[in-house]
Amino acid sequence: MTNGFPYKLIATDLDGTLLRSDESVSQRTRDALAAATAAGAAHIVVTGRAVPWTRHILDDLGYQGLAVCGQGAQVYDAGAHRLLTSVTLDRQLAGVALAKIEAEVGPLYLAASRDGLDGEVLVGPGYAVQGTLPATPFADASDLWTAPLNKLYIQHPTLSDDELCEVATRTAGGFVSVVMAGEGIVELLPLGLSKATGLSLAARRLKVKAAGTIAFGDMPNDIPMFAWSSYGVAMADAHEELKAVADEVTSSNEEDGIAVVLERLLG
Repeated sequence: MTNGFPYKLIATDLDGTLLRSDESVSQRTRDALAAATAAGAAHIVVTGRAVPWTRHILDDLGYQGLAVCGQGAQVYDAGAHRLLTSVTLDRQLAGVALAKIEAEVGPLYLAASRDGLDGEVLVGPGYAVQGTLPATPFADASDLWTAPLNKLYIQHPTLSDDELCEVATRTAGGFVSVVMAGEGIVELLPLGLSKATGLSLAARRLKVKAAGTIAFGDMPNDIPMFAWSSYGVAMADAHEELKAVADEVTSSNEEDGIAVVLERLLG
């Protein structure tokens, strides 16, 4: 026990979990995290967003610690605004993967996250960006491959996210890892990469073990993080695949689901 709080590390996803739909973090949740950290736990953000799409949220939170970004590809020191580790997508393998998926389902709408602290998100014709995050349009698909990437985003004109994920995994799973990270967000990642990869690296730096970790999430991309952690908490409106492997289901992100659990653990 750590001063009455049973975990050394609290790992939280951002979208649909820590963040409300307006991208804010409620005062109740901020207070619960502050109380848990005062009791000796560390809080770590583990998000599918790459650093450029995460930094403004961490700065607003006054967050100084490590964050795992880009679906595990990046370990970021928020206090120092410094990238500690970064894994990139093999562009040749990604090209093969795309060709195999498109051979099965026809043309895809594409976007890509460039590597680095200021890596742009490039968005192609037809691709619908979720929310209001900054993105740079491209017209020619060859532009995608001119600089190192963390990941590709794929959308299909008619298939659902679950269907697209299934086809991509079946046809291209030997070349890339495929995850669903949210509504309209199916991603192709470096093979074998997951949130657990980045979380285990960050935890090692913090000298915390998996056995001392509680994780909160809402999407299938959080499954590896739950598998790595000692205890996994899914939000009320989480994807059914994540709920199936969760130790507990809490209330929704709009109803302070993280705070509900932390307050109980703090007693």
